[in-house]
Amino acid sequence: MDKVRSNKKAIVFFMAPAVLFFMIFIIIPIGMSVYYSFMNWDGITRPIFAGLKNYTELFSSITIRFGKSVKNSLLIAFFSTVIQLPVALVFALVLSRVRRGRNTFLTIYFIPVLISSVAIGQLWMRIYNSDYGVLNYLLKTIGLDNLCRNWLGEQSTAMGAVLVPIIWQFIGYHMLILYSGIKAVPETVIEAAKIDGATGVQTARFVIIPMIKPIIKVSTIFAVTGSLKIFDLIYVLTNGGPAHATEVPSTLMINMLFSRNRYGMGSAIVLFIILECFLFSFIIEKVFKERD
Repeated sequence: MDKVRSNKKAIVFFMAPAVLFFMIFIIIPIGMSVYYSFMNWDGITRPIFAGLKNYTELFSSITIRFGKSVKNSLLIAFFSTVIQLPVALVFALVLSRVRRGRNTFLTIYFIPVLISSVAIGQLWMRIYNSDYGVLNYLLKTIGLDNLCRNWLGEQSTAMGAVLVPIIWQFIGYHMLILYSGIKAVPETVIEAAKIDGATGVQTARFVIIPMIKPIIKVSTIFAVTGSLKIFDLIYVLTNGGPAHATEVPSTLMINMLFSRNRYGMGSAIVLFIILECFLFSFIIEKVFKERD
């Protein structure tokens, strides 16, 4: 093994496929987005250099729409962190103590992650449907007809209606990550806490959770960055409507690219999403490092 590590040809040989893959699918597309963000291009004719025009327009003439989309993505990221992760952590802690049927429960909770987001969007559209939806039917059944709404068609309820399936879909994903971290905690440490008189809640709070902070940090980064770049569920459920009430940067980007043929502006939004994800990842890293 030491000979392989000291052999530069072997290092290049084994690293080349990963580096090539990273260059083709990550670096080159980002570089092209940077290039086109400085261009005025409709996707057909020859690109014309526009300098910072796309960026100035992004933060000026469509500031209200773009600002609202950023606000919506931050709102989704916030709720994904304060609701999704605690619920996933509780499920993971409970399942780590279950002796029988553990794999069955893990599979059940993870099923929403395996299902296509398009299929989930279609499912929740039927739940929210104002005419034959399950939600309105249940409200009518228990005599709460006044609460029935066109959940995805009204500005006051659309964002909340979109948040529910987003949070629901990925609870199982984060639960599995946290569960793996909990199972990596040495059983001897947990037994020692019990011998010292710690209850199950105290063991979880003072022993298990501090020991899985690196895993919690990873889940937090995934939850926040995933929310900032979310597209598919919102596109299927509302396409950013009604009246841009659920629009996020990714749906605005698609609108600019394919509805208005403004590839330069779309590329500028792409770069904003990338930089936003990197920024929040850096902040989360710093927060967890300071707490440690």
